[in-house]
Amino acid sequence: MESITSVLSTAGIIIAVILMFNFMIFVHELGHFLAARWRGLYVDKFQIWFGKAIWKKKINGVEWGLGWIPAGGFVSLPQMGGMEALEGHADLPENLKEITPLDKIIVAAAGPIASFLLALFFALIVWGVGKNATELNITTVGYVSPGSPAAEAGILPGDKILKIDGRPVTKWLGNMEGVRELIMLSENEKITFTMERPGESAPIEVKCGYRIPESSWWERTGMRQVGIVYAMPCKVDQVMPHSPAARAGIVKGDCIVEVNGKKIWNPLTLTDALVQEKLPQMTVQDANGNQSSVTFAGPQAEQLKTLQGVEAVLRVRGADGQVRQVTLTCEYPSNWLQNGKPIPGATPILGVTWDVSEMAVESTIYPTPWEQVGQSLKWMGETLNKLFASGSSVGVEHLSGPVGIANQFYKMFTLDDGWKLVLWFAVVLNVNLAVLNMLPLPVVDGGHVVINSIEWLFKVKIPVKVLEIVYFAFTLCMIFFFIYVTSKDVGDLVGCEENVELPTPQFLAK
Repeated sequence: MESITSVLSTAGIIIAVILMFNFMIFVHELGHFLAARWRGLYVDKFQIWFGKAIWKKKINGVEWGLGWIPAGGFVSLPQMGGMEALEGHADLPENLKEITPLDKIIVAAAGPIASFLLALFFALIVWGVGKNATELNITTVGYVSPGSPAAEAGILPGDKILKIDGRPVTKWLGNMEGVRELIMLSENEKITFTMERPGESAPIEVKCGYRIPESSWWERTGMRQVGIVYAMPCKVDQVMPHSPAARAGIVKGDCIVEVNGKKIWNPLTLTDALVQEKLPQMTVQDANGNQSSVTFAGPQAEQLKTLQGVEAVLRVRGADGQVRQVTLTCEYPSNWLQNGKPIPGATPILGVTWDVSEMAVESTIYPTPWEQVGQSLKWMGETLNKLFASGSSVGVEHLSGPVGIANQFYKMFTLDDGWKLVLWFAVVLNVNLAVLNMLPLPVVDGGHVVINSIEWLFKVKIPVKVLEIVYFAFTLCMIFFFIYVTSKDVGDLVGCEENVELPTPQFLAK
């Protein structure tokens, strides 16, 4: 029964995503349709999705249909000129009144205006019901990966990041303004960190390189990383029975503050602190009995695989605030041993899991419609700026198409009160849809506005054949672009979640 309920729930979410997605396209195209009726244009088709219609029906002289390519939609208006490559041929009835360039401008602009009005409609709802907001309001470095660009640059756990490339930062991630995003979106060969360091009287500057993680050809290229993780308390959640931690008397709610005299800023630093401070060098014996002296470099160091036990002296703060000292020995779990030797990749453990419930601050906020629209425009401007900036690692592959957007909708629907995030995301998408469709490019609405503005202002008529060639060329480019971005969206569904996409919709409507 539980599996059936899960399937029904998933199916319901998918249906909700499809309905929301196509509702936005429908409203955009409805703007064109109503404006065309008002200005007296002949409407041949009203179709959601591109390609040959898999369903169609003629109502009041207009053919309503659903295409087979699940992206965008269009209202076929033959009098707009040059769109046969995308919309198909239409026979105009006789005695149609002549339309002016102004009529065409109004009809072309009506779609983006409809999308913008829909964004305001959703924004009003969000203003009323609110939306969930999760903030990670910390900029202190908790862990530096050994051998990473950050380690090579001299960034240390405990450093508090104040600025990145001159931009003030107050949180680790969120709204394209956090530490993580500013690193990913940096345009410089060296990323400049302005930081407060414990023991230093004034802020220091560190210039740090970056690395881009490897990805498969079907995935999006990874974004810039420097190898740092935010600071968090080492607060114990669960203690494994019979583990080193259990035998040492560590219990749920304890917080480990030091290991071997070294302050701990993140659970990932525990092994580093143990190995680098307590045992910077040690003689180890391999499976063949050979002994060697090694220097430890981090929790993933190959040398850890041969350790049989390392003693750790911990300072632990209990739930009552009292600090005590305990001693334990890290060891391998019995199921990680094979014939008395650790299996490949195994490392000694303490035997605890960590409580991260207090890290993120969750709240419900009620942004005004103009705040929501303004934030959407700001994100879009920054995304386009990074897209064309010469030093940026952001490319067109990081933009989202219909599959990527639908995936974001799906994830939001699965969250508690996720419908509120869906409504907010619809604001972002409709603002993007309105602005992108007003870009002065052929095929999209902005191209029609520009071309007809030229005809209106300069009293010249651009030959229909020229428009057909230009529109056909851009239609091909749009199709190839759509296939490319969709392949990356699909790659993300089956590939690496670390590769980041920017949630900016592409030309979902004509």
